[in-house]
Amino acid sequence: MQFVPGLPQGVYVGQTRVHHAKVQPSAQPELAGFNLALHVQDDAQRVQQHRMALLQDFAAFGVDKITWMTQTHSTICHTINEQMPFTALVGDGLVTQRKAHALMMMTADCLPVVLGNADGTEVANLHAGWRGLAGGIVENTIAAMQTPPTWAWLGAAISQPCFEIGAEVKAAFCSKYPELDSAFQAGEQAGKYYADLYAIARYILQQDGVNTVLGGDQCSYRQPEEYFSYRREAKTGRMATFVFMT
Repeated sequence: MQFVPGLPQGVYVGQTRVHHAKVQPSAQPELAGFNLALHVQDDAQRVQQHRMALLQDFAAFGVDKITWMTQTHSTICHTINEQMPFTALVGDGLVTQRKAHALMMMTADCLPVVLGNADGTEVANLHAGWRGLAGGIVENTIAAMQTPPTWAWLGAAISQPCFEIGAEVKAAFCSKYPELDSAFQAGEQAGKYYADLYAIARYILQQDGVNTVLGGDQCSYRQPEEYFSYRREAKTGRMATFVFMT
């Protein structure tokens, strides 16, 4: 677990890795590592042990609340402060103004985007695969915030040379933002392209006034010693990107 430097005082952002001091043994080699997802056919007790280990890590910073989601590649964003939902929220974006509250987002190639304001009084965490990015998950999350975000951090996602997509994906973006044509490189086969999720997210963020964009320099696919990747191995675990305010 590593934290991002250069954020407003009291704001902590980071992403888990494949390795953790309290990783539990697994009977499924493809799920070995610090998996935090319940939906990948891992042993549920093992996953909960990992989540508890993470909560213990956060408790050292005073965190007393943690929120996970049932992620669906949607554009749905929830604001959650003191509420205690009894069932998992369905969606792909979370906003909070509550301190000591960790917002969690799971990925294994999709792009995690963390947002925050200059004062360190409001943060958001969202899951942006290509469907979410094209549909407006970034814009919807910014709209849900009470204050304009001034910075963003992009967690590890699949990099452009490893992310081949069809012409319909390029069209989904370029019909909305023609300037994003430069975020796609032609593939070797007709109708295939390589998409740059990081460049797409940076452009959308800048259109919404977020000019300080950190991160975006990792590749989940090419770094198996660090990250899970669904494109590399269809059955695999999930990392979690987190943000909280102390």
